[in-house]
Amino acid sequence: MNALQPWHIVLVVLVFLILFGSRKLPDAARGLGRSMRIFKSEISEMNNDDKTAGDPAQPNSHPALNSGDAVRTGTDPEHTSRTQRPA
Repeated sequence: MNALQPWHIVLVVLVFLILFGSRKLPDAARGLGRSMRIFKSEISEMNNDDKTAGDPAQPNSHPALNSGDAVRTGTDPEHTSRTQRPA
């Protein structure tokens, strides 16, 4: 009796068409599909990381940084071009 009827789905689709317009819906669906693909790839990558984290034979490709380690960011000052100032 309280089951989802086909006319319920039609009503929801009509409300979406009225609220968002027919031009924005394909873009929204495309964006949702991209987000779902990214989410699935991140979840599978996380699962793969969990499987390899327990394997001691796999060396860690990224060494952990300690709080005292120096990290170089930006460009190397020796290789940047220097502009001359007018005298």
